[in-house]
Amino acid sequence: IKLQISDCTLIGDRGYLSSEIQLNLFESCNIKLNTPMRSNQKEYKKQPYVFRKKRKRIETLFSQLCDQFMIRRNYAKTFKGFKTRILSKITALTTVQYINKFIFDRNINNIKISII
Repeated sequence: IKLQISDCTLIGDRGYLSSEIQLNLFESCNIKLNTPMRSNQKEYKKQPYVFRKKRKRIETLFSQLCDQFMIRRNYAKTFKGFKTRILSKITALTTVQYINKFIFDRNINNIKISII
């Protein structure tokens, strides 16, 4: 990540609560890592609404990829085959979202409904 982006805010998982990781990212590339705090931590503060909303959308997308597109079931024999299959599943999801948004003016999360 350090080589690809800088001067931004990333939304992290609770697994990235380490202050060393956050400090390293900030000092090297000016990346602010925003992670939700655990409710049992001292000085607990709720994550801002904007970050919670974006995070929920990302979690929903990962869930859809796992459930409807079976992204975990991949019987590729080579890494190139693995990449091709993952890319095709992500492309299919993106195409369905595009059709929902710009052709039918529906919520992009509705990927189980009939397109035609």
